[in-house]
Amino acid sequence: MTEQKTISPRAWGELLLLGLIWGGSFLSIRVALNEVPVTTAVLHRTGWAMLVLWIVVFCARLPIPRAPRVWGAFLVMGVLNNVIPFGLMSWGQLHIESGLTSILNAATAIFGVLVAAILFADERLTLRKVAGVGLGFVGVATAIGLSNLATFDLRSTAQLAVLAGTVSYAFASAWARARLGHLPPQVAAAGMLSGSTLIMLPAAFIIDGPVALDLQPVTWAAIGYYALIATAGAYLLYYRVLAMAGSGNLMLVTLLIPPVAIVLGAWLLGEDLHPRAYAGFALLALGLLILNGTIGKPRN
Repeated sequence: MTEQKTISPRAWGELLLLGLIWGGSFLSIRVALNEVPVTTAVLHRTGWAMLVLWIVVFCARLPIPRAPRVWGAFLVMGVLNNVIPFGLMSWGQLHIESGLTSILNAATAIFGVLVAAILFADERLTLRKVAGVGLGFVGVATAIGLSNLATFDLRSTAQLAVLAGTVSYAFASAWARARLGHLPPQVAAAGMLSGSTLIMLPAAFIIDGPVALDLQPVTWAAIGYYALIATAGAYLLYYRVLAMAGSGNLMLVTLLIPPVAIVLGAWLLGEDLHPRAYAGFALLALGLLILNGTIGKPRN
């Protein structure tokens, strides 16, 4: 029987730290979007983080992959984990609250478990996971308010865009485990961001025009946080936890992000979420706890 992936105390500690870091990223992205267009904002995130991580790689004297298939894997990972979700979620935040974006982002764990179960023998879908996934979907539906989607206005479209980003994240996690898990975390993260920057650089120029650098200090502070801390630093943790806990368990970090994002959004942006958003997150959180085995796991 294939041994199933579990989360060690060390992995839980790093998941908590990752949740705090990414929880603050929603606020910083929203602040930057007040002055920077969406595509350029994504380019700032991938480009500066890429430079920092390659400096880390060179300083640590880590071997740089030369095989074309590895660089092809970097490009695919950059599309799945950066280009698609960063773009969709940044655009979505222009039309919905950062706290609601973070709640919908938590659906990444639901899709992550489903994708991992399909692709990996040691992350199979058990009855407990089926219950958790089902409850999670109910939570997402509650947070969105399915009646709102009937109108297909900007707000409902933005919510669908964020959900599409979570599906991309789920496939990215599985791709990383399958194709990049053998690499040092620093190299895997730097290579991934190189692939996404290669795509975002011409895209930003075509869509937004030349990149302006004469930005307000608060905008640069926001970019510095989400690029250097919430991307470069966070991805080092991302790949470490991936190796320790598996791609499905890694996605549980999305359970830890919404409380941070909601508090910051309410405190600094004056956001006020509809009560159904909190009810939806409560159901989603319960589903994720069942998925992880914190609730409902038989005791030996």
